[in-house]
Amino acid sequence: MAADPIFSLKFLPSHVVVLAALAISLFSVLFVSKKGSGRLALPLVRRAWPGRLRHVSTLPRTPPPGKTALEAAATADFKDVFPPSRRGSLAKIITQLPAPPALDLASSPDEARSSVVPLTASIDDLSSPAYTPTAFSTEDVKALGDFPDYAELSGVPLPQPYPNFDIKTALARPYRPLRWAYHQTMSLTKLEPDWWLELEKDYASRIRQRQALVAEHGTAVLNYLPGSELACKELMEMCLQFLCARYPHYFSLSADKTTFRNGILQNETRLKEKHPLLVLLDNVPEDFALMFRDPDDGFYYFRAGVICSALGWNVETKLGLQLHQIHAPIPDYKEKMRFSMDRYFSRLPTDRPIQRGSWGLEIDQPLFMPPGDPLEANRESQQADLTLSRCHLRVDWQTLRRLPLSGAIVFNFKALFTPVEHFRHEPYIPALCARNLRDGKKSLMRYKNTWHVEHVVVPALERMAREQVAEGVVEEGWEEQTLRESPWFPGWEEQWQREQGFA
Repeated sequence: MAADPIFSLKFLPSHVVVLAALAISLFSVLFVSKKGSGRLALPLVRRAWPGRLRHVSTLPRTPPPGKTALEAAATADFKDVFPPSRRGSLAKIITQLPAPPALDLASSPDEARSSVVPLTASIDDLSSPAYTPTAFSTEDVKALGDFPDYAELSGVPLPQPYPNFDIKTALARPYRPLRWAYHQTMSLTKLEPDWWLELEKDYASRIRQRQALVAEHGTAVLNYLPGSELACKELMEMCLQFLCARYPHYFSLSADKTTFRNGILQNETRLKEKHPLLVLLDNVPEDFALMFRDPDDGFYYFRAGVICSALGWNVETKLGLQLHQIHAPIPDYKEKMRFSMDRYFSRLPTDRPIQRGSWGLEIDQPLFMPPGDPLEANRESQQADLTLSRCHLRVDWQTLRRLPLSGAIVFNFKALFTPVEHFRHEPYIPALCARNLRDGKKSLMRYKNTWHVEHVVVPALERMAREQVAEGVVEEGWEEQTLRESPWFPGWEEQWQREQGFA
């Protein structure tokens, strides 16, 4: 697993890494130069859309002057801190409705901060108007109905159609979030709207695998608490809107927006007949964790999710907990990280979603490994008969965004596996990975749980690195460092397209 300290000490669940790692690293940016090669790895600020990735520049601030992080966390008060209002988007959206309602279009009504939807309340059960953290009233939400214009509401555009996409040959982009020098830091970029939900050729089998996990483990994998209804529905609608816009030749909604048609699985889902998280389970092979603001204290709590890719923990053990409670076992979280995490969550705008990746090495492709799972034994020894063909890079590609109507924060992630043998075709990756495994900070590598495969993987990577130098793919004397193409590698796009039959 990745070295990010989230939810567990024995196994670091990298797919929830954004929640804690955000606080570790967002204070400095290092320029790293490389001798001889002329290549320069810069944590550049990149454009979010359209165009290249962009590293996030608006980062959590350090604690107030004169206070340590521990003191700031102990005295922090976020009850009166809200994310930016998105209510200004209503003026445009209501004109698109068949019968535009008569709504107060003030961007932030006076009562929006005093009459707030309670944490455990469903908006359908409230007898008087109340407001979400993003300043939408319960009347606004009801007037907008099903499948409103979430692109306008959030400020994040819908994806462009992907007409060349073929589910039979589709591969995930080859994420390689390897860095050197490796520190316990984040490498945040703004979300690429076209790639929020990425499908690949194992789509159908992965959906079946996830459905089987829910059937076997129930609420340990999928669960929700009272008050999560609006956010779950909102997330489901945003995901289905994305699929229909990105892959219109595979997905569509009925004219009355009550039926979702899945052309890959050749089925239809009656949206009013299933909980939104079950709709996601049946159609979107991603994990989702929803965090909600409690108006009584301004802090965020994990109250709904479908998570089939957890290693060493599960939904049931974390549901209902506040951020700092979730991370209580993590060394230094309380002293160094809690204040920045709470502050970041309290102000995250809806139009600034972020993405990142973390990595680890696994035997085979374990997706869900709850505490006590027999597969844990694979991590306790170095198997003498282990072959390189069984060793895989696991990348958890993650995004974090605020939902515009409910104001909930959703963290979604997807586990992607690549055989280590494939690295011989990826310039610089063998040497960069080997350097991390050999010389990375011992505590971080221990958290990544890579030791059980290093006796096979490291010699293989070193051999691949020498071959790349001999073949002229990598220049002689190249010193390992973060690639400017990170989280990919030189020539990745041409190779990726060729592997899918595009070239």
